[in-house]
Amino acid sequence: MTADPKALVESFYADVWNRRDSARAHEIIASDFRFRGSLGPERRGIDGFLAYVDAVHAALGDYTCIIKDLIETPQRVAARMIFRGVHQAEFFGVPATHQALEWSGAAFFTIRNGQLAELWVLGDIDALKAQLGLTSRPDF
Repeated sequence: MTADPKALVESFYADVWNRRDSARAHEIIASDFRFRGSLGPERRGIDGFLAYVDAVHAALGDYTCIIKDLIETPQRVAARMIFRGVHQAEFFGVPATHQALEWSGAAFFTIRNGQLAELWVLGDIDALKAQLGLTSRPDF
């Protein structure tokens, strides 16, 4: 099992999110994983998290998570992210537009016993909703 925090997070995004490798998810994610993402309610456990992954991929084709920056300690990792996908099914109540969407975010991981134990993701949901036509971005 990979215990290096950076390698765990890189695999989490490359293998679990981008390639949807559920076997890899079971290797690197703790069985009692707690996940709080910007797009929905808190999920617990690997299966709850993988259901979230499936729902996001269903709504956003070619969904990809891109790590821009990563900071690590032995038990914590913070990542600056870009999220991209093509709006192919209802998302935030908006029918498919087939528009390419992109937004920024930050992810905060807790590592325990060489696995990912907790994750809290803060995404720029205002930017995402503006792309869907749900809100406008204020000029400051």
